[in-house]
Amino acid sequence: MRITPEELHLLLRDIGPGLHLVADPTIQPDDPLAISIPIDPDGLDRLAAVDRLLRYLAGYRVPPDRRMTAPQRRRLKAMLRAIDARRHRASQREIAQVLFGVERIAEEQWQSSPFRDTVRDLLSDGAAMIAGGYLKLLRFRRRS
Repeated sequence: MRITPEELHLLLRDIGPGLHLVADPTIQPDDPLAISIPIDPDGLDRLAAVDRLLRYLAGYRVPPDRRMTAPQRRRLKAMLRAIDARRHRASQREIAQVLFGVERIAEEQWQSSPFRDTVRDLLSDGAAMIAGGYLKLLRFRRRS
């Protein structure tokens, strides 16, 4: 908890990686909390997040977050691992060996390997995430 003249910051660490709430510093323990949701293109995403929060606080089962599928989570994890390895000066081939197994990479002709293309795409997409694309993770997919 941190209090400034303008706001009270609360970090609830038992909700995933932690939930950061900001409230009026004059709030009292028995005062009800209110949530303001802007009516904008991200409003439904925020509403879903509030629904999950209220279920948690009320002791109900919290449904899984539907913004990312299991394959999307796996790809994100691979992107982060690839970017981290690259920042530690690993080659694309070394990254592929860690992600896909040394045996599978040793059997391939590296220059024409689909694993090479996959690693290149993971590095490119990971760099885009770092450059701000991660914000898309907070939104549901939009229909065009």
